[in-house]
Amino acid sequence: MLGVGGTTDRIRHVGNSRGIYLSASVLSNHFGGKWTSRDLCSGHSVKTLPGSRNQRRPYTLQHSRTYRAQPQPYQLTLPQINNILKTNEYSFKVPEFDGRNISSVLAFDSNQLASNVPMEDRRSAASCLQSRGMLLGVFDGHAGCACAQAVSERLLYYIAVSLLPRKTLIEIEDAVENERPVSPILHWHKHPNDYVSREAGRLYFTSLRTYWQERIDLVDEENLDTSAALKRAFKRLDSDISLEAQIGAGNPFTNYTALRVALSGSTACVTHIDGTDVHVANAGDSRAVLGVQNPDGSWSALTLSADHNAQNPEEILRVQSEHPASEEKTVVRHDRLLGLLMPFRAFGDVKFKWSLELQKRVLESRPELLTGDEFSRSYPANYYTPPYLTAEPEVTHHRLRPQDKFLILATDGLWDVMHRQNVVQIVGEHLASLHFQQPISAAGYKVTVGQMHSLLQERKARVSSAFKDQNVATHLIRHALGSNEFGSIEHSRLSKMLSLPEEMARMYRDDITVVVVQLNSHLIGAYNRAEASVD
Repeated sequence: MLGVGGTTDRIRHVGNSRGIYLSASVLSNHFGGKWTSRDLCSGHSVKTLPGSRNQRRPYTLQHSRTYRAQPQPYQLTLPQINNILKTNEYSFKVPEFDGRNISSVLAFDSNQLASNVPMEDRRSAASCLQSRGMLLGVFDGHAGCACAQAVSERLLYYIAVSLLPRKTLIEIEDAVENERPVSPILHWHKHPNDYVSREAGRLYFTSLRTYWQERIDLVDEENLDTSAALKRAFKRLDSDISLEAQIGAGNPFTNYTALRVALSGSTACVTHIDGTDVHVANAGDSRAVLGVQNPDGSWSALTLSADHNAQNPEEILRVQSEHPASEEKTVVRHDRLLGLLMPFRAFGDVKFKWSLELQKRVLESRPELLTGDEFSRSYPANYYTPPYLTAEPEVTHHRLRPQDKFLILATDGLWDVMHRQNVVQIVGEHLASLHFQQPISAAGYKVTVGQMHSLLQERKARVSSAFKDQNVATHLIRHALGSNEFGSIEHSRLSKMLSLPEEMARMYRDDITVVVVQLNSHLIGAYNRAEASVD
């Protein structure tokens, strides 16, 4: 590719709305004491009613299962907890000047913690090399991880191509056509654990190339603004995912991959940051929240995305308006799309987009691939006027101000257990404590030994009262799982949440993916002053 560097729970099987319930006695036996769902979820009760946000199994299981409690022989030690929490953490410090422009991003931290096996969340981050800005995103898969994996690898390329001027696209096409080296358009920032699929690489490149060729052919089209580019990239990738699943590829394995991607699904929340301009494109129920520092030093949360689910009345009205009045009571049932799907916008999920005729033709043409629940042949009830689902994002633009200190992108595994205001406060205070731990320099200042001693004592008190996470995303996940009703992290609570067996973990927490982007307030202020002087 043109780059360098390195759920089942969302869909519910028809015929069973009971879900899975674990009795207090089972939990008591497992943890060696009396525990409730509130104890296991950071002070937040777990809702187990069908359709609730915290019952994360949008195809509920068709067959009830009984879990035998296994005794827990020991509590996880702090090093063991840290090893689990830090396995997938990643940090990147952005050069202030990369040879093209000064970045308003200081650094970003990201981390992931799995609940599903394999994990269905994905993340992406890249710097744009032939245009401006940075792209970062989180992706929450369901009915498997195939779609989230594909979207995390491909969407940023589609956005970059959408942002490039026609002249640059012509140069890229000419280099590819004549088999000359192609200048990369993205510099990826990847953790070694971030999986990259190899088997479908040629197919993905062919689709991307077809997209930029079509853009070249649009001679009269002006360069897209960022909002339009984001919308076009989302919609085009989803269209390509659908088309690739319909076309019989020469390599059966590649076609199998394309079908898995199209039949599973993924939400996406992506931000493009360029100077003082922040654009957030969201499809689904992940969120982007800005951390704002008030004049008195306190913190406020500014949400830059809207959830696309039944908790958003405007989204329900949008879905209902796209179908006949006769379907008003069936298009959204039990707080789910057609009574099945929790997010109202997502990539893939062709079961909610293709006509029944197309579904039957594609699925029945490959019977050797259709085994198990993953490729169930059942079709949604009350399926009259597809498509019911879209991947078109809702795009928000925000002009950064000096008081805007950081941006948080996270999948709903975080927001299910933490309020946005609490998230922002924890991140803001932790960033302040990390700054407080930087080496003290007395150069140019008259500081007495007594003053230095007081400063060091204050620093020691701050540091000793907190876990020493250098990665802010890790610190946030630690709080999400281990904080009590007073906001303090309890070792025992964190140990219990991280030692849940696989078959139980999904009942109490979702996959969690967090990206925290630290912003350069001084540069943003300079940008704003320069723009004000021009005006």
